[in-house]
Amino acid sequence: MTETKPTTEQLKDILEAHGIKPSFQRLSVLKYVMEHRDHPSVDVIFRNLKEQIPTLSRTTVYNTLSRLSRNGLIQSLTINDGEAKFDYSETAHAHFLCTRCGKIYDVFLDSDIYKMETIDGHLVTDIQINFKGICSHCKQ
Repeated sequence: MTETKPTTEQLKDILEAHGIKPSFQRLSVLKYVMEHRDHPSVDVIFRNLKEQIPTLSRTTVYNTLSRLSRNGLIQSLTINDGEAKFDYSETAHAHFLCTRCGKIYDVFLDSDIYKMETIDGHLVTDIQINFKGICSHCKQ
């Protein structure tokens, strides 16, 4: 679904499958995160959706992203000290932050670590693997 634009019905089904009541704002925020794979922030999503939804507030975007994250639909990235970034992916993956340009890249590792449900008797509810360094573009 990430290679084609999701339909409204698909978005509704996804939200409902994660226990979230579909609303126009929630559908719009989810669609934006799914279609923009550049790990957008609350402010970026708000600025872009505000053009289409003049009554939208930054608080609604923030609350929607928080709910989508809590319900396991998207991931809230805490890869840097700045603002939170958001990611939708059907495939578990790590992230690489370029410390020079600030771009975040998806990194797909060949590992079963993402399937861990417990570790040393602890219940695993979220796994984030982050790398930092200089990206190939900035290295040149």
